Amino acid sequence: MSGEGEPATGLVFDIQGYSVHDGPGCRTLVFLSGCPLRCSWCANPEGQQPRPHLMFREKQCVHRHYRCASACAQDAVQFGNGQSPFPHFDRSICQRCETRDCVAACLNQALKIAGHPYTVAELMAILTRDQGFWGADGGVTFSGGEPLSQPEFLQAVLKQCQASYIHTAVETSAHAEPDLLSAILPWTDWLLVDIKHMNPAAHRAETGVGNERILKNIEALACADWGGRLIVRVPIIPGYNDTAENLQATAGFVRELALKEVNLLPFHRLGTSKYEQLGLDYGRYTHLAPPSRETLRSQQQIFLAAGLACYVGSETPF
Repeated sequence: MSGEGEPATGLVFDIQGYSVHDGPGCRTLVFLSGCPLRCSWCANPEGQQPRPHLMFREKQCVHRHYRCASACAQDAVQFGNGQSPFPHFDRSICQRCETRDCVAACLNQALKIAGHPYTVAELMAILTRDQGFWGADGGVTFSGGEPLSQPEFLQAVLKQCQASYIHTAVETSAHAEPDLLSAILPWTDWLLVDIKHMNPAAHRAETGVGNERILKNIEALACADWGGRLIVRVPIIPGYNDTAENLQATAGFVRELALKEVNLLPFHRLGTSKYEQLGLDYGRYTHLAPPSRETLRSQQQIFLAAGLACYVGSETPF
């Protein structure tokens, strides 16, 4: 996302401080836009495409004076959608908008843009500011979307983090060119890599891509001459990948690579409001119940029986 000779810039759709779940200690999470997968349960739909998105929070809209409608020169803010007093937005027009005047006009912060460009220096200013609040074990975790969708920017920031003695973690689907993964290893302390399903057809059905490249990349990472920590993560999606057969296959794959750790991540519905804000349908996941604690403990036993350390949710020992 940068021209030749220009500082690397990246599109960031969120920055969250004071996280204690995505790596050791207290951390700052940086969410990079763009992802090659389309997981049907994705909790961050605003980060799937490498462009800004308009998000509308209906609960914060005061439906008396619609300044957004008068500010929009493209007539993308429309009314008459059933009995709702709230405006709705022609997303095809909003996607092409470069001014975002509606957001500036909204006095109640019902409208916001997810996705803002940052230079390396701008992002590092935030991270070094936060550094004093992390404690001895904290750092930064790059998530998404898929961080490797912006490899130039990611690598540039990782290098600066190492120079600033900042612990780095990268959450990735590993669906990337192998050289992109190997390129970031020297500046990455932790890699948190997902395995969503062991069956290629099932993987493609719910993510839009097969798992062949992902599994090959994990194999290469397991053999890499790298001193960092690699943790395989399995999102537990009820009715999709939570069968004993699939989890046993996953455990067998991890064990064959002589890897030692698996983190089970239970499905949650925290992304539901984001789909509403984007005018999208979350489908069956809107009402899908997260797995019970008892179910997760039973699934954990599959990995423990294979001789692997297995953590549930945020239990990962850091």
